[in-house]
Amino acid sequence: MKIATVKTARAVDGYSINELKIPGIVLMENAALKVVKNIDLKKCDSFCVICTKGNNGGDGFAVARHLYNLNKKVHVFLVGKESGMSEDCSINYNILKNLRINLNVVDSEESLVQLKECIKESDVTIDALFGTGISRNILGIQDSVIDLINKYGSYVISIDIPSGLNGDTGNVMGNCVRANKTITFQLYKMGFLKYGSDRFTGEVIVEDIGIPNLAVERFSGSEFIMDQDFIKGKLKIRDKFSHKGDYGRVLVIAGSRGFTGAAYICTQGAIRSGAGLVTLGCYKDIQPILSEKLVEGMTIDLEENLKLEKTIEKSDAIAIGPGMGANDSTLNLVKKVITTFRKTVVIDADGINVLSGNLNILKEKKCDVILTPHLGEMSRITSLGIEYICENRIKVAKDFAKEYNVIVLLKGYNTVITDGNLVAINSTGNSAMASGGMGDCLTGIIASFSAQKQGPFEAASIAAFIHGYVGEELSKDMYSVNASHVLHQLPFSIKKLTE
Repeated sequence: MKIATVKTARAVDGYSINELKIPGIVLMENAALKVVKNIDLKKCDSFCVICTKGNNGGDGFAVARHLYNLNKKVHVFLVGKESGMSEDCSINYNILKNLRINLNVVDSEESLVQLKECIKESDVTIDALFGTGISRNILGIQDSVIDLINKYGSYVISIDIPSGLNGDTGNVMGNCVRANKTITFQLYKMGFLKYGSDRFTGEVIVEDIGIPNLAVERFSGSEFIMDQDFIKGKLKIRDKFSHKGDYGRVLVIAGSRGFTGAAYICTQGAIRSGAGLVTLGCYKDIQPILSEKLVEGMTIDLEENLKLEKTIEKSDAIAIGPGMGANDSTLNLVKKVITTFRKTVVIDADGINVLSGNLNILKEKKCDVILTPHLGEMSRITSLGIEYICENRIKVAKDFAKEYNVIVLLKGYNTVITDGNLVAINSTGNSAMASGGMGDCLTGIIASFSAQKQGPFEAASIAAFIHGYVGEELSKDMYSVNASHVLHQLPFSIKKLTE
């Protein structure tokens, strides 16, 4: 699913209308039909449709006509004057006039009272005020209209974008409709990715309104949201003649006294997601504990240099960092691994923390590197504030990935995975998974798919999707989901995704 800036969305629409000669009124009609498709018509009989004179309002007028044709009770309000109405909007507005549908103009305090009563009495309020192009703060009577929608609307549907939400940044332009559902068209809007935007969008539905793919591909960038079809296309079906050597060797370097759980979870993440052979490298004082817990995984002592070097040499992927402590020993191990190993290394947790002030090490790497920071870790290595990173997650991740030639997997709601050019946004996972050990589990899964001959960007993307998918499936029946639950469910969910 492609992600679009406002500029991109306009370019796609403009090309479709002006170059491909698809009449704008056709796209408007398709959009209206898709909005109606997403309304529960069995439960909803009365509608308040609120429009302005732009194309978003035109969509609303067309929706009102279709609801009227379905014998629904429809009241339509035009906020502002008829003058200056766009051509396509005017066509649909005049059709409503000809049908003698209830049309009301909102341009005074008195008319606001009438609008308020209609919103209160309607099953559904449809917001067709402003589209993605809004660039100024909402003021005056438009501000009052939005206040009425938010205060009295029992169920609110926004067309394309909640009125007042900036399509690029997700910032509120003075005031914003709080929708229960947003039906957007053709492309997911960049502003929807901002933390907290879901308080305004509600459920987001992306509908195809008949714009050809060649128009989308011509203007859309390299950002996309992963879905099951994308993942299914990447997962490899196991050949019946294959053996464990075909699924790669993973070395996990993790753990320290008091943090054996991180090492165990990371190692099990690699094992349970299909790696052929998995070895944990840990310190001698915790090796007996982990050797006893890891039935399918092997262990080695990190202080046995010769054995460690041989294991590194034989590995197809290495995960390093979980539970190790941010100290010189961890820093030295990270440096040793990325300057000698020539395949894929996943760096997480304390492996990332020790890079703060030592990022030059990444310039010396001989391998592909995947970094998996959460916001705090990203802040430490970039010296950028967490609030700034939250506001600019894609930019921060892309800039870092490009500068150091690494894959960045920036964790959080809508996890960002980027190589500095391509950007994949993960659509899976939820707050039921907010517990210790989840990141360690993800690191093991990434290493596993790397060892199974997925490229670094693909391995990180597939792992993030599957990790969140498992958590979502489990949370249907569980209040909170722990890493151990995910580990148990992993092979079952991966199997389901391959079918």
